[in-house]
Amino acid sequence: MAIEPPADPDSDAEVTGRPGQRAGALRLPAVRAFAAGRIVSVLGAQMLDVAVGWQLYERTNSKLALGLIGLSQVIPVVLLALPAGAAADRFDRRRMGMLAQAGMALAAAGLALASWFTAPIWTIYALLFLTGVCGTFSRPATSSLLAQIVPRSEFANANAWLASGFQIGATVGPALGGLLIAATGGASVVYLLDAAAALLFVAALAAIPASAVRPLEKSASDEPRLSAGLRFVFRSKLLLPAITLDLFAVLLGGATALLPVYAKDILHAGAQGLGLLRAAPSLGALIAALVQTRLPPWRHTGRVLLGCVTVFGVSTIGFGLSTSLPLSLVFLALLGGFDNVSAVIRSTLEQVVSPDSLRGRIAAIHWVFIGLSNEMGDFESGFAAWLFGPIAAVVGGGVGTLLVVAIVRFAWPELWRLGPLEDARG
Repeated sequence: MAIEPPADPDSDAEVTGRPGQRAGALRLPAVRAFAAGRIVSVLGAQMLDVAVGWQLYERTNSKLALGLIGLSQVIPVVLLALPAGAAADRFDRRRMGMLAQAGMALAAAGLALASWFTAPIWTIYALLFLTGVCGTFSRPATSSLLAQIVPRSEFANANAWLASGFQIGATVGPALGGLLIAATGGASVVYLLDAAAALLFVAALAAIPASAVRPLEKSASDEPRLSAGLRFVFRSKLLLPAITLDLFAVLLGGATALLPVYAKDILHAGAQGLGLLRAAPSLGALIAALVQTRLPPWRHTGRVLLGCVTVFGVSTIGFGLSTSLPLSLVFLALLGGFDNVSAVIRSTLEQVVSPDSLRGRIAAIHWVFIGLSNEMGDFESGFAAWLFGPIAAVVGGGVGTLLVVAIVRFAWPELWRLGPLEDARG
């Protein structure tokens, strides 16, 4: 069935087909296709994360090996994010996303072969590096494509729904990955399913015709240089502190890299327990995302953002100190839920304040920050656990997160005063 082109970006009436009545972004068939493909892709990626962590820790029994997973994936983000963003602003974003996802499918198939034949450890890291390269090109292409198929007035609702879909995949994926590893005794099947999931995202993007994608808006001030997006971000008094908050909070407070250690050595929960631990933050995030689809826009968005990161830090400390599996799952769910609210706010803020012709480059820069916070956070957690032990690493990271919130609050008062997102400028 053909997908209709998007409505006028500022018209709510055309989104619903009835004047004066608003509807969610999922009323748009193009958004539904995009969201469905992304859910499946996230499901596979989360299964892959569980499989890689389990396999490397089983083979090496090294906490540092877990940290190197993040390092192998963040290096391509740092090296290639700006060129990837520029490419997303110059070439067809839909086709670019399809090519990147196809590359991720190829890397996952390679991991399946490496697992089946017990290839050297360096082979796994090399394939993870390839995954990082493909992800670096996929993220700016797909996120900026979304802004071309969603009306501006529906950005927040679209991000909330996409966050819900993301968390469905992220909730089911880890648990399913853990169950498959326990059932098969290896990770090969999980890697093959991730390859299939990436290919399904390719098919979903292919189902969006060119007529459904709004043309890029150009102006006389548009800059073709790679540095244009970087300059915009660093001049922004809203986007820069929001991204900085995410960078340092997750860099210090991220504990997911150590979940294999907690599952095996502290909570004694095994592979199935690891799957539950990986799924708990996503379950909390799913609940938070679904709630956000029904809520009106935040009136004091900046305060909500800072408050959510504060709870994220407190929940990290609670998880680090817990020796009970049920209590650990509760803390992880809280951590994931409040992190999801802050992520939706940041994503919407990026789309609202970004010029259309710079979206790819700005999205790539945001992805550098996310990559640094998530992947380098994994490395930092693994390295800190290697030096000081896992409990000290997690608790210390949570305390560091609270300090970051306090610094951002006073260094950028404009963020604290931010009201409704639709009114945000610059």
